[in-house]
Amino acid sequence: MFSTRLHRARKAAGLSLRDLGERVGVSHAAIKKYEDGVAMPSSDILIKLSRVLKVRTEYFFRPDSVALEGIEYRKRSSLPKKRLDAITHEIIDQIERRIELENLFPQPPVKSFAMIDGGVEHLSSMDQIEGVAERVRNAWCLGLDPIPDLIDILETNGIRVFMIEADAENKFDGLAARVNGMPIVVVGRHWPGDRQRFTLAHELGHLMLEGRLADDLDEEMACNRFAGAFLFPRASVLQELGQHRNAIELKELGLLKEEFGLSMAGILYRARDLGVITPAYRKEQAKLFRFKGWFRKEPGDDYPSEKAHLFEQLVFHALAEEYIGESKAAELMNMPLQQFRRVRSMEGGDAAVNQ
Repeated sequence: MFSTRLHRARKAAGLSLRDLGERVGVSHAAIKKYEDGVAMPSSDILIKLSRVLKVRTEYFFRPDSVALEGIEYRKRSSLPKKRLDAITHEIIDQIERRIELENLFPQPPVKSFAMIDGGVEHLSSMDQIEGVAERVRNAWCLGLDPIPDLIDILETNGIRVFMIEADAENKFDGLAARVNGMPIVVVGRHWPGDRQRFTLAHELGHLMLEGRLADDLDEEMACNRFAGAFLFPRASVLQELGQHRNAIELKELGLLKEEFGLSMAGILYRARDLGVITPAYRKEQAKLFRFKGWFRKEPGDDYPSEKAHLFEQLVFHALAEEYIGESKAAELMNMPLQQFRRVRSMEGGDAAVNQ
């Protein structure tokens, strides 16, 4: 186990055997022996390894190891492999801590994900995709109101959501996979909230539409349609915009974005898809957005980023019930004990940033 974790952490850090050996003061041959499982480092070298690789020493000896199944990266082709390895390492580390935490509870603290029953099993049109999104909303008792905390809704319904420090160049657009059959979705922690929310809803679409689409329906387009319908339902669009519009004011788009957490561009797509505006008007607005640079950064304030609360809540739940002590809680939260104590006493510090 130690050898596998050392290899994974080194690759995630983008270091060669020689690079790591030089930084901790041993030969590259010694590092290879550690990774091959034929030798173990001394306690001093172990501490140096943890510092250089930016992991806690407990990481090397954590009992549970996970494998990502059916992994789907949403990324640009220009994303460097070293960065992709680092992202994968960070995700696996978070998942391992999450599984270890959930296994501490006598009963599962989060219910399992379940497909929504009913409706058309074979989907052959975008209108039917709208219907799936409506049934998911109904099954989850969301009604037609805006969804203020999408991560909480997904996690409550068995989809684990993880957040990472995505690169500034926006080359990483998300990830979806399964671990022991459990669906997971990964988004960037500091993305604008509307981008996070559309990615999350899009990945929910993949889960809900899996194996149900006709051959002539493009899966990515179908999931985009699902995402728009889930975030801004048909009835709400028609209520807010009316049945037909010749034009929509920019400020109007901004207010709807603030209310429903869907980008201005996404709202224009919804209006076109539902026949509220013509395809020609949507294209005209797209040209304006492109000219103004609004596809990169829309006018006005960014929609607030989503927050992941459940993991932190479960840590303190386990601590309160004495399933774990402070040291283990700090390890699960991936923070020094003193910082954890400040967070626990509410004297400052943001626990979520280390999740």
